[in-house]
Amino acid sequence: MFEGHDPYLVALSVAIASLGGYTGFALAARIRNTPGVSNRVMLAGAAAFLAVGIWTMHFVGMLAAPLPPDTVYLVLPTIISFLICALVVGISLFFVSIGEPSLKRVASSAILLGVGIASMHYVGIHGLAGSFSIAHDPTMVWLSIVVAIVTAYGGLRAFLAQQEGIRLIVSSIAFGVAVSGMHYTAMLGMHFEPLTAGGHHHLGGSLAASQQILSIVVAVLCFVIAAGFLLSLVPDRRQAAIVLAEPISPPVAPEPAAQVAVSPWPKSAPLGGLGQPPRAPVPRLPVESADGTHFIETANVRSVRADAHYTRVHDGTRERMCPWSISEAEAQLDPSLFLRVHRSHIVAIPHVALVRKEGDGAVLELDGPSPHRVPVSRAKIAEVKARLGLANRRQA
Repeated sequence: MFEGHDPYLVALSVAIASLGGYTGFALAARIRNTPGVSNRVMLAGAAAFLAVGIWTMHFVGMLAAPLPPDTVYLVLPTIISFLICALVVGISLFFVSIGEPSLKRVASSAILLGVGIASMHYVGIHGLAGSFSIAHDPTMVWLSIVVAIVTAYGGLRAFLAQQEGIRLIVSSIAFGVAVSGMHYTAMLGMHFEPLTAGGHHHLGGSLAASQQILSIVVAVLCFVIAAGFLLSLVPDRRQAAIVLAEPISPPVAPEPAAQVAVSPWPKSAPLGGLGQPPRAPVPRLPVESADGTHFIETANVRSVRADAHYTRVHDGTRERMCPWSISEAEAQLDPSLFLRVHRSHIVAIPHVALVRKEGDGAVLELDGPSPHRVPVSRAKIAEVKARLGLANRRQA
């Protein structure tokens, strides 16, 4: 069965899975670093491209298989197989994108996603109809499920790592090979058995499609995936657009000298009461996880990003939800170490590794195992340069 596959279509199926993985992971990587865009929209887009890539890979693989000549595809099981794939991918990505992505949470999501991918495969397989029955080798069925779960775990880890550049390409290729490996492992254990003489597979009035119609559908979806892949290669200019659209903050009148002498804290820092000193900066920030509230040292914080009424704190590896608002975080953090560089972003100045001009604004890159970028509003550029010791340099 497996030896008779069309090698060109097999290669195309791996490429489609890789392109879908790249597009989905690239969208997922932008979720936490794109201000002003709903995370739910980006998450839905990532899940959609991953699901379409997995499902399209499956049916390209089916077109590559030497199926009996009278084979048709039942429409209802075929559609259900896609819905299963889209549902489990969306749930899994959502599950690991909220709270603390602990090993238990990621492993549970991987099991759900792997079983869902295997279910999609076997529901799609039993959407085949013709003068034959389909038998499966139980050992290969279990092996394909294991491959699917391992594939899902690797894919979710790639999602959480927010990889970019060559690492994203390598992860996407590995994802495409792994998803294809699950499909062809299952196909290796599948056998067509002809029906007895005079026997026919009864369609029962079910709507069916020929291989030619499926080829057209698959070709359209391949085009969609390729278009999404090409669009994901376009440099992300939305941060610059937000900076350009942001109005210039009006100058703030200096405070009276007497107040400056006794209150070096920023105006946003809340006072303990009339005539009381400002609140001291906190040494730790609270972050939420599935098992409760954790605390991370401010020395490990790279940036804080507004997310509706809450914030997300980046520790150089990943983002975690903080119950504070962006204004409260600004008031609580040490102003000698942290600076609000944008209406939605606070950065730790000691962790700035790179600064570059972008449009009328600028972009900072924060260090850590997973470096990430933060936009700087044009009204804050001069202050950022002063804090970085660049105030005397000629502007680019």
